[in-house]
Amino acid sequence: MMSRPLPRRLLLALVGTLALAGTAAHAAEPLRVATDATFPPMEYIENGKRTGFDTEMVEAIGKQLGRPVEWIDIDFKGLIPALVSRRADMAVSAIYITDERRKVVDFTVPYYAGGLVVMTKADNTTVKSPADLAGRKVSVQVGTKSVSFLKEKYPQAQLLEVEKNQEMFNLVEVGRSDAAVTGKPAAYQYVRTRPGLKVLPEQLTTEEYGMAIRKDTPELTKAVNDALARMKADGTYAAIVQKWFPASK
Repeated sequence: MMSRPLPRRLLLALVGTLALAGTAAHAAEPLRVATDATFPPMEYIENGKRTGFDTEMVEAIGKQLGRPVEWIDIDFKGLIPALVSRRADMAVSAIYITDERRKVVDFTVPYYAGGLVVMTKADNTTVKSPADLAGRKVSVQVGTKSVSFLKEKYPQAQLLEVEKNQEMFNLVEVGRSDAAVTGKPAAYQYVRTRPGLKVLPEQLTTEEYGMAIRKDTPELTKAVNDALARMKADGTYAAIVQKWFPASK
């Protein structure tokens, strides 16, 4: 006995249901985000909990996309390689948008403005401006814009390259480094919590932070950009900025 074909209306309804199920299943896939959580106030661990400006931004984006965030902790220098190797979908860790990085990854629209600054001891009288970095010991984090910038603009500076943000600041505090060059938000956050340190008023650069995404997933880049636009429209973005940078300098 031959089976009768399904009525057209029922068939269309079934196809629609399957399509929705497929979409929901995809939306529920974790968003794998690589980060180096050692850079307060952008991303760091406090009392065993992940927190920071970037952290809250990404979690809010995950909600917008309907996808749980799966964090992957990697040293900063390994963030871009993690995307290239497809270990992660996105990397967010106070990453400056640069032409060099654009060669291997895509970036979202800029989501916050920063720049490189110089941090020294408050009583330091030898490093009064960026020009004084020449011939001085300057601590920097491996793989960051600080390294390439100083090598190009201040080749006479003696770079002390370290793996972690904390090590970079510690070298200044113990006197093994005359200054540290790092991102503006992290530098101001650190001097607020450590007496005896200061940030020079003259910035080295003005940069923009972007969220790095694999080149083979342009649909994700668009989705994150759309999520950021919605967050700016509904006030979510402003609330996160105000929480972490209530008196941005």
